[in-house]
Amino acid sequence: MGRLTHLDAANRPTMVDVGDKAVTHRIATAEARLRMPREVAEALRESGHRTKKGPVFDTAIVAAVMRAKRTHELIPFCHPLPIDKCDVQIESGAGGVITIRCQVAVHHRTGVEMEALTGATVAALTLYDMCKALSHDIEILSVRLLEKTGGKRDFKRKASQK
Repeated sequence: MGRLTHLDAANRPTMVDVGDKAVTHRIATAEARLRMPREVAEALRESGHRTKKGPVFDTAIVAAVMRAKRTHELIPFCHPLPIDKCDVQIESGAGGVITIRCQVAVHHRTGVEMEALTGATVAALTLYDMCKALSHDIEILSVRLLEKTGGKRDFKRKASQK
């Protein structure tokens, strides 16, 4: 296990200097999962995923992309990145579980894990906000990095039970 990268020699917080790193194509995919109460899941399905606030899934996708592009404004040591791609997919599953996948790509000296995680998280929060009038018993179950490529080392999460 290496040392934490956001600490300087005196253990003070610092932004990592990426100036000498090579520009590579970097991709990260994150996933957020929510569980809607049965009646909320049914109401969403019957309405075509719309509430009085508008199209729920479409709004969550737009929110995810907007926030992924501005992650550096939320996370203190993230570099501002010229994102090449941000793709968000939202699927309804059994038991009221909704899965959000956010994939972000860039050609840069630093990765986009935080952008993908932020996009997935904000999409989940947006779904909660748009559906809370139906119930406050909505649960955000998990947010996790699924995989990343480019940079020093790749990562791919092993398959797990849902």
